[in-house]
Amino acid sequence: MQRERSPSHQTLRDFVDALQAEGRYTFDRAEAMAVLKVSSPVLKKAMTRLVAKRRIAVPTRGFFVIVPLEYRAAGAPPASWFIDDLMRHLGKPYYVGVLSAAGLHGAAHQQPQEFQVVTAVSRRSAVAGRSRIRFFGKRHVEHTPTAVLKSETGTMRVSTPEATAIDLLRYLSSAGGLGNVATVLAELAERIDPALLAQAAADDGEFACAQRLGYILDAVDSGDRAEELAKLVANADPRRIPLVPGLPTRGCPVDRRWHLILNERVEADL
Repeated sequence: MQRERSPSHQTLRDFVDALQAEGRYTFDRAEAMAVLKVSSPVLKKAMTRLVAKRRIAVPTRGFFVIVPLEYRAAGAPPASWFIDDLMRHLGKPYYVGVLSAAGLHGAAHQQPQEFQVVTAVSRRSAVAGRSRIRFFGKRHVEHTPTAVLKSETGTMRVSTPEATAIDLLRYLSSAGGLGNVATVLAELAERIDPALLAQAAADDGEFACAQRLGYILDAVDSGDRAEELAKLVANADPRRIPLVPGLPTRGCPVDRRWHLILNERVEADL
């Protein structure tokens, strides 16, 4: 049987090479089928061959990442190369957040082993070669302050330094725990605008994160960044909560400025 071919691109490899030559590193199944004019079984076989040769990677069904030669050993380029295209393919609002955002803002003390992305609904991690993308679900994700930063292949949406600081407390365990968050905040603090921080916390509406964040900023000698936040918390008069959720609080001292039960010491690696 004669193999099906496209009049413009004879093989999937030709199609992939042409996209890379144009500076594109992603495509989806629908585009490939439309251009190559082949059946689904034929395309699937061709995809399988290129995946085995590490020419393309598949972070999620129906979406493909082109792997340039310098990333062949890793199995895929970094997630920053394709995250915007991936989220557009999924049809979900998103932003790069938590430790990944902190690193992009210059607080790169400890880079996470995963690329952390916040979106509307939590979903299973996506894997492409050595790149692992972890998704965190968040209500009203589109209201979070973000900035559009350049990536190696285009742009990506990233939480602002102020929103990143709040999320570090929201996803405390995934951010490496209290000590690591304190270390990251000590580096991130110089990029935080006090007024924008208070505004982001007010819009966020979860004062628990604001309380814990303010206390840690004080603890890492960046209390000047938290003055507007302190006014917001004082006016809200929130309930007293533990510094670290889930740990015992009996007999622990209380911080009245932030309405916190101090059930763990803040020890930043400075």
